[in-house]
Amino acid sequence: MAYVAVAGGKEAIEESIKLLDYYRSGSQKDLELEAIENKMSLLVDRVMSEAGFYSKRYAALALKQCEGAVEEAVFLLRAYRSTLTRNYYTNVVDTSKIHVARRISAAFKDIEGGQILGATYDYTHRLINFDIQNENSKELYKEMAAKLKSSKREKVNPCPRVSDMLKEEGLIDIYEDNNKKPFDVTEEMLEFPAPRSARLQTLTRADTGYISGLAYSSLRGFGQVHPTVGELRSGNVELSIPYLFDKNQSIYIGEIYMTEVECFVEADDGDQLKLAVGYGAVFGRNENKAIAMAILDQELENKGNQPTQDDEFVLLHGDSLEMNGFISHLKLPHYVTFQSKLDAVRKTREGNTNE
Repeated sequence: MAYVAVAGGKEAIEESIKLLDYYRSGSQKDLELEAIENKMSLLVDRVMSEAGFYSKRYAALALKQCEGAVEEAVFLLRAYRSTLTRNYYTNVVDTSKIHVARRISAAFKDIEGGQILGATYDYTHRLINFDIQNENSKELYKEMAAKLKSSKREKVNPCPRVSDMLKEEGLIDIYEDNNKKPFDVTEEMLEFPAPRSARLQTLTRADTGYISGLAYSSLRGFGQVHPTVGELRSGNVELSIPYLFDKNQSIYIGEIYMTEVECFVEADDGDQLKLAVGYGAVFGRNENKAIAMAILDQELENKGNQPTQDDEFVLLHGDSLEMNGFISHLKLPHYVTFQSKLDAVRKTREGNTNE
């Protein structure tokens, strides 16, 4: 689509950008990056997930720059990410060795390693706490740190996957690693039917609200999947790269915090039933998105006539960058195309009047 140039637009655009700086400055109090990073951590995690770029500090910076607009922050991070070189590829992360901060199962009451509630809003009263307006963050942090230090902290037992137990019973299929290189959606054009590795990458970078809405539609009947959360776990996973001079050795390079979900659904296996697993994994504490991702993973595996079972529909419309960019482009000049539509409407109405 072509756009007609607007005379005098450059000066107007420069003034518009100045207004952005004015709105962002707000009051005379500055908002430190550390405050955004630590006090808006769930928002930071969402931006990192949708950008496909793990950096809390840069995510906080992007949010500050664009007044907290998630889609703009994702745009900034994606753009910055595209300028970086890939020096290494990490080894495949073994999430069964995650340093568990939270781990629950809705499928079983008692699981090996136990249920670990961790930090969650699931059990809080959804009432505004007006006392927070006047809280002293430093004192609160010291108080809570002292309480955690003095409390009895039992050693965390090993937390094997719930799905492994069901695999031992033969209720879930076991797939051997074929060592096939996963599809990289950041370097290759997405094609259909898409391999599962491409679907999972696209879903983990998709807009949180979009895939949550699609998963909700599936639960309400516009799909075939109504799963049980077999296991939800979150915590830090270690990253390593192969040692340059000995591929059998690895070098530890750091940790990232992630959330992983496995959902169980019934599936046909010839003349009997079995359990199938939907999988979701995202950066940070981003549980609802991980669950929604697991639901859509199984929907796309099932195939069918529902919208949530259509690869192209699900995968091409949830990218935060493309979705918001295409909607945003409607604000740009469409003078020529609209005049064409307007002329067609006028001619049609004139023709009807003459008759």
